[in-house]
Amino acid sequence: MAGETVFGTERLRRARFAVAAVFCVHGAVTGSFATRVPWIQDHAGVSAGQLGLALAFPAIGASLAMPLAGAISHRFGARTALRGLLALWTLSLTLPSLAPNIYGLCAALFVYGATAGMSDVAMNALGVEVENRLRKSIMSSLHGMWSVGALLGSAAGTVAAHLGADARLHHLVGAIVLTALGLVCCQGVLDLQSAPDEEPPPRFSLPPKSALIIGAIGFCGVFAEGASLDWSAVYLRDELGSSAGVAAASTTAFALTMAVARLAGDRVVDRFGAVRTVRVGGAAATAGGLLVVFAPHPAVAMAGFGLIGLGVAVVVPLAFAAAGRSGPNPSQAIAGVATITYTSGLIAPSAIGGIADATSLMASFGLVTLLTFGLVVGAGVLRQASRPASGADVPADGGPATVGTPVTEGGASRATRSGQAS
Repeated sequence: MAGETVFGTERLRRARFAVAAVFCVHGAVTGSFATRVPWIQDHAGVSAGQLGLALAFPAIGASLAMPLAGAISHRFGARTALRGLLALWTLSLTLPSLAPNIYGLCAALFVYGATAGMSDVAMNALGVEVENRLRKSIMSSLHGMWSVGALLGSAAGTVAAHLGADARLHHLVGAIVLTALGLVCCQGVLDLQSAPDEEPPPRFSLPPKSALIIGAIGFCGVFAEGASLDWSAVYLRDELGSSAGVAAASTTAFALTMAVARLAGDRVVDRFGAVRTVRVGGAAATAGGLLVVFAPHPAVAMAGFGLIGLGVAVVVPLAFAAAGRSGPNPSQAIAGVATITYTSGLIAPSAIGGIADATSLMASFGLVTLLTFGLVVGAGVLRQASRPASGADVPADGGPATVGTPVTEGGASRATRSGQAS
């Protein structure tokens, strides 16, 4: 199969836009759900403590289901697998608002998280495939599109909540619209198939060592992100006496900073490389953490949270990209890194709260600052997964490309044999 014609530049560009749209749709589901959590809590009749328990189930479902994404893609092909998994994810948006009690809510959120995790692995692995073939960074902007989708979903949810709309109707309409959009977007992604003689990946397996090492970097970044997103408003209100409006503005500003930094991050990565980008970003986030901890005024703390968002924005996209190039089984490695980052996002809010109860919120963000410094120290692990020389050779004129080990739509890819798949 050497020398077989594969993807030209224009086809890869279309695939890039298609995957970006998939990321946007995926984020919109999260934003749509998050804004209606108060309605869901009231409808299910659960306490704050019970809601906290239920909100752990998406991460549990995702962590258990993500390893299945590789086997599904191996059997059905990358495009078909992504189409089906994304549709399951968008349709699962209807489930939480239907839950009548705590048991139904936990079950609904488990399914919601499981479908989220599998589609997350699928779209990230396809994103890595396109990045490898374009020979330039795109993962940061893909995750930026996820943030854009989350903001759009949140905006729509805010309007629905303001109008007093029933969340069941809101999420049903949202699920139908997003499912239709997702199916259209998936039509443009690369249709990569595993070779007939390839062994299917295991349904469940421990993450490879490379994923654990790269995942540690992702853990630090996601912990800082989750802590800042969930606790920045509380920090400004309780530690610095800010008004509710100013405190809420800090959270919005943090989310916007993350989105903008991710959308612009690819150019920085292409110019300076993943290691230097994460190292400098970690230094900026560490400086931001110090500003938060020692802030004498709310404006200083808001600037600190902005620096944290700026510093950690590209960590997760680069961790996924590195995982996808770290070995012969990209989906398994990406699932491993995703499991670690999901776990970090799960424990960060409760860890910050627990430390705050025992000491203070200032001490909690001292831990966040320490973890962001870990990005400076550990960024070098991303160097072991440099972009491979093999893969499609993309000609500048957009004509056909040839490879030594070809990857064609309907053909096979060593990098996708795990089944590809936030």
